[in-house]
Amino acid sequence: MSSADKQAGHIVQDEGICGGKPRIAGTRMKVQHIVIEYVHAGLSVEQICKSHPRLTPATVHAALSFYYDHQNEIERDIREGQEFAERMEAGLI
Repeated sequence: MSSADKQAGHIVQDEGICGGKPRIAGTRMKVQHIVIEYVHAGLSVEQICKSHPRLTPATVHAALSFYYDHQNEIERDIREGQEFAERMEAGLI
């Protein structure tokens, strides 16, 4: 498992779920989605938990901890998602 045992069991990766991207255990919420809300949009942990009632402060912090351990990878995934959305919007896909 590693990476501090995927932040104490809160973060999992399964090939058949969410494209194998790291996500919060028991959900389809990818770490990158938490990062977009917290880092990019400036929401607080409390606001994120309120918007996603299945999440707890511990799971959000675990996602952020995973992000800081794998920042380049997660930022690349976010960038690729944005580029894909832009191509779709432009009718290129």
